[in-house]
Amino acid sequence: MSTRQKNQLSYLFFILLAVLAFYAVFHDHDAGMILAALKHMRLPYLLFAAAAALVFTMMEGVMIWYLLRGLQGKAVFTDCIRYSFVGFLYSGITPSATGGQPMQLYHMNRDGNDLSASTVVLMTVALLYKLVLVLMGLAMLVFWFPVLEQNLKEYLHLFYLGMFLNTALVAVLLVVMLFPNFARSFLLAAERLLVRIGIFKKSSGRLDTIERFVQSYRNAVRFLIHSKKRVAVVTAATFLQRCLVFILPYIVYRGFGLKGAQAGTVLMIQMAIYLAVDMLPLPGAQGITELMYRRVFWDIFTAEYIVPSMCVTRGVSFYFLLLFSMGVCVVHHVRFRLHKL
Repeated sequence: MSTRQKNQLSYLFFILLAVLAFYAVFHDHDAGMILAALKHMRLPYLLFAAAAALVFTMMEGVMIWYLLRGLQGKAVFTDCIRYSFVGFLYSGITPSATGGQPMQLYHMNRDGNDLSASTVVLMTVALLYKLVLVLMGLAMLVFWFPVLEQNLKEYLHLFYLGMFLNTALVAVLLVVMLFPNFARSFLLAAERLLVRIGIFKKSSGRLDTIERFVQSYRNAVRFLIHSKKRVAVVTAATFLQRCLVFILPYIVYRGFGLKGAQAGTVLMIQMAIYLAVDMLPLPGAQGITELMYRRVFWDIFTAEYIVPSMCVTRGVSFYFLLLFSMGVCVVHHVRFRLHKL
């Protein structure tokens, strides 16, 4: 394939990406409702909510930078921040957020980062993200179950499903990370399958590459296991990151001039919604998130503000970040292509 054809495919891919992102934002007339709702929102609170959403996303990049620098001795901070927006964009337009990490890994490898170190870093960030989410869910079940039951009502089963799926994923990630032989067996089995169906040809060099990757992977995991301080710092940062996005409905609540509800109660309800829909096979958990929001926040926002608040909260925490992330990716793509000319 010629360079011109590669460039054409690359630009076609980004056009498709833009279409998907704009569709996620503007289908079902959500954009009009968001714009109408914004008119009733006090500007300082709106700016605060947008800033909190951006910091929430960028904190993942900070954690990637912190771990990657420890593993390979260096990491470019601005690149790591970009990886966080890449992850958000592709997670937002793929079912169960499955596209985010593969694209992050692609960008990290293309920028010259060690593949095994990048893999371990992304798995660690994902593991701690899911682990913190599960622990917060367990705390709700143990200490605030009456509040949970009262507000979720018929959606309580989705909360249980979310707890189960996230706990199962934490277990899988732990096994893969702590027992590298599983990763080796998986890679070798995948290589044999691809050779058998004719996609790859037999190659001893490829097998050597897999063995080197697994060895580097073992070294990276061993480093993290002995870097308890780094893991503790990232865990604490993940908790703060989670709280930033969970507190957004309360910022919106105050932005509409409403009073009476406690910030902790609003945070817990939003956490329950997030945990319930996080693993569902829907791009950006669209549809079910809005349905749950309207049901569980009804008593807090009342009939007058429930839809406007939902539009602003969802607009800031998902649609705004999706468009911002797309802008980051497009700007980087253009700069990357111009640099190669």
